[in-house]
Amino acid sequence: MRKKGLYFKFLIILLLTAGAVYLVLPVGSKITLKPVKINYEKVYNLKLGLDLQGGTHLVYEGNLKDIPQEARADAMNSARDVIERRVNSFGVSEPVVQLSGDNRIIIELPGVKDINEAIKLIGQTPFLEFREENPNPTVIPDENGQISITADQAFMTTGLTGKQFKRAILEFSPQTGVPQITLQFDAEGTKLFADITTRNVGKLVAIFLDGQVLSAPTVQNAITDGKAVITGQFTVPEAKELVTRLNSGALPVPIKLIQQQNIGATLGLASVQKSVAAGLIGFAIVALFMIIYYRLPGLLAVLALTIYTFLSLAIFKLFGITLSLAGIAGFILSVGMAVDANILIFERMKEELRKGKTLDQAVEEGFKRAWLSVRDSNFSSLITTFILGYFGSSIIRGFAVTLSLGIIVSMFTAITITRTFLRLLVGHNILVHHWLYGVKTMSEEKHAQ
Repeated sequence: MRKKGLYFKFLIILLLTAGAVYLVLPVGSKITLKPVKINYEKVYNLKLGLDLQGGTHLVYEGNLKDIPQEARADAMNSARDVIERRVNSFGVSEPVVQLSGDNRIIIELPGVKDINEAIKLIGQTPFLEFREENPNPTVIPDENGQISITADQAFMTTGLTGKQFKRAILEFSPQTGVPQITLQFDAEGTKLFADITTRNVGKLVAIFLDGQVLSAPTVQNAITDGKAVITGQFTVPEAKELVTRLNSGALPVPIKLIQQQNIGATLGLASVQKSVAAGLIGFAIVALFMIIYYRLPGLLAVLALTIYTFLSLAIFKLFGITLSLAGIAGFILSVGMAVDANILIFERMKEELRKGKTLDQAVEEGFKRAWLSVRDSNFSSLITTFILGYFGSSIIRGFAVTLSLGIIVSMFTAITITRTFLRLLVGHNILVHHWLYGVKTMSEEKHAQ
């Protein structure tokens, strides 16, 4: 019964390995279930970060002149969150959207080579604000003595902006059937809008979008339910587009593009090749050490480590994990940690063999006694990667993700795959000699003395 269970586990390991190898190889990255009449087809590729594949680098500056000093940090954080949501909605892989200084936002978009396209993605995000009539506008006659007042002079800010915006809904006027947009505010915005409409009954309140007046209706009575209506000469497609833009994120501060750069693959193909070469050299050195020092268990560990490598890369493809150079470093580090678990197990096995136990007993006791050490060391590492991933920047997060996945897979390969291989082999008479396990027999030790 035990042998049947081992053979079943061995079969599962073979199937997993075959599936992982198929996914990792370029020719097998496409999965389709259409032959079995299931409408599923997808291509799985490794995603590379900005440092490996190039992309677009943008720097925006926020205009904070109308925002109180104590509220500026919150406003910029809100703007960053809005831009990040908007970029994510366009499917850019692992974008970096971060604050720099007091009023700048840095945006990195891997794989986006067209700067104009990137600017369009960000620039479509509107800046929405409500203004009330300015009782004392500053006016300067021109050379002909004519006086004209701009919209900026005629209206002054109220503090109600896209920061307090909740969502936009496309509706149609019951009287005219013309498209109109209903805006809903959060609790803070509801209170502000109620105050604005209360003190401006009979006056104009203008709705500005990106510095342009969309509409300037006369307030008939106070509005306390947190809803405002934008009316204008909208076509239905225009109204739908505006609703989409508003719901994608109304910026709490106006932003201006001050720097743009199309970044080539700064590390690129050459650096990827160097990273792969470093990984292969490291793997070869580790494999050589394991085979020389631990012999048969070392050979099995190298085989398990090879399976581990394919499983990890397959997971990266399946879950669409973006690999930066930091992520590759995390993966290579996890290879060393995978070997570490095997070393703990094999040393415990050697101790049991030196005590005179059979190979069967030594294998079981070795794994049993090493498990607590393997578990504790790996769980402490997982806690560290969780902290790095939660609090770190995008680059650090990539390192943490690949390392944590590597740790989890390494525990599976060390505890399950290597153990299954050893259990299958120790029952064969030809493989019972202690030399194959790096241990001298009692007679050999006495002879050496």
